[in-house]
Amino acid sequence: MAYPSNTPLGRFGIETLEQGPERCVATIPATPLVNPLSHAPTIATLALLVDHLGGLINHCRRGPGQWTVSSELSLEVVPDAVDVLAATPGAPVLGISRPLGRRADDALGLCELSSGGQPLATATVRSFYIAAPDTVAQDWPADAEGVAPGPTLRELMTLDVGETGGAATVLLQGEDAALNNLVGVVHGGISSMGLELAACAEVNRDAEGAPYRTASLRVNFLRPFHSGAQARYVADRLHRGRSTGVAEAKAVGSDGRVAMLGRLTAYR
Repeated sequence: MAYPSNTPLGRFGIETLEQGPERCVATIPATPLVNPLSHAPTIATLALLVDHLGGLINHCRRGPGQWTVSSELSLEVVPDAVDVLAATPGAPVLGISRPLGRRADDALGLCELSSGGQPLATATVRSFYIAAPDTVAQDWPADAEGVAPGPTLRELMTLDVGETGGAATVLLQGEDAALNNLVGVVHGGISSMGLELAACAEVNRDAEGAPYRTASLRVNFLRPFHSGAQARYVADRLHRGRSTGVAEAKAVGSDGRVAMLGRLTAYR
């Protein structure tokens, strides 16, 4: 299943090959992209695939009249993931998700990502079940006409670099309906990418020598994240040593409220 280009999944080329309560399979192109803040290669798109697959396997286990809301995402990345992606531009990253344990009021999905047979990451997504909202769309909209965004991550995600104030890294999330989920707020995979980009850039800010590469990302979804106005990702560095760095990032919606929290660990 391919998705219209005016959806978050379609914009990044995700295709779902299989979906059901026992297994979901999807791919995303291993397109070399760079962080708009640090200009270094990034693994941020892996978070989008994980959010899709982990949420989907949990969604496929819902009961009648139920809907799912993701509450946590955890991503663990192999040390050479950036190199693997760079070596196979355009090749698909394959993701497979399965249920982990039995479902209750919440459920846990386990994901494994690889490219060309080489492992890239393992991840989990936790979702909880609610009554299906009356306003939720049942399917993605038909493909829209218009000019497609440029090829950079900054253009694809409608991002802009904010003023740091010298103490934090800020990435602005512009308003773009093509980045929204079926409920009409920024897709959780897109916003998880924003947290990764801001946090990784903050770890590397003013650093000398080899770059720090994302090793793990933990995201908590607190409330819907609305783009536009002053919507932004703000990252603060907690630690940077010879080999490791840790940063926290938050997604602040257009209403000024913190919608998501992320913690990133990076290694040289």
